Amino acid sequence: MSDDSGTTKGRAIVFLGPPGAGKGTQAKVIAERLGVPHLSTGDMFRDHVARGTELGRQARAIMEKGGLVPDELVTAMVASRIQADDCRADYILDGFPRTVAQAKALDDLIGGRWEGPVVIDLAVEYNKLIQRLTGRRSCPQCGAIYNVLLKPPAREGVCDIDAATLIQRKDDEETVVRERMVAYDAQTRPLLEFYGGRPLFFEVDGDRPPEQITNTLCRLLVRAEGRAES
Repeated sequence: MSDDSGTTKGRAIVFLGPPGAGKGTQAKVIAERLGVPHLSTGDMFRDHVARGTELGRQARAIMEKGGLVPDELVTAMVASRIQADDCRADYILDGFPRTVAQAKALDDLIGGRWEGPVVIDLAVEYNKLIQRLTGRRSCPQCGAIYNVLLKPPAREGVCDIDAATLIQRKDDEETVVRERMVAYDAQTRPLLEFYGGRPLFFEVDGDRPPEQITNTLCRLLVRAEGRAES
């Protein structure tokens, strides 16, 4: 929903953290727990491409050539989505912002109603992230996720649910994981400095059981709502 200046009136909730920190998982769980929209940039891309919008055609042309979708195009998709009626109040952004330029654009989209977005950084040591990601195995049939060190299946290499042979995604190979970490350091880690010191920025220990993290996040969001309305 927009005010007279065209800015959204909803409150954005942003999760930061390196690959493997659990951002996507927590974003989905918190969205369900609070009953708020979960806005994934990946879903936005697929929706625009499927509907054949101008934004979708531009994004598809870039991605088919193996290029990165520029900040301006990503921001335009987000701007379009958060004007929907279900974003009148809280909504969770998954995958945006990824750069300081996108973060500045989000501040402009939000306008003066809030002190910027609520930003939560899930902090996990890099060595533990490498362990999480490179040890991850998935079932190609049911989609169940395991970890050879942290959550192994009952039988090595075999899914507990349907006995299918587990696979390692290319994204979880060590060389690819380290490349993802380098990209995060260059593009996204600067957001911690950009948002650090703001009253609605919180750092959370992401090296705990998911349920504990979810409970912590829910408590923080209640505190954040009080700060934003004070």
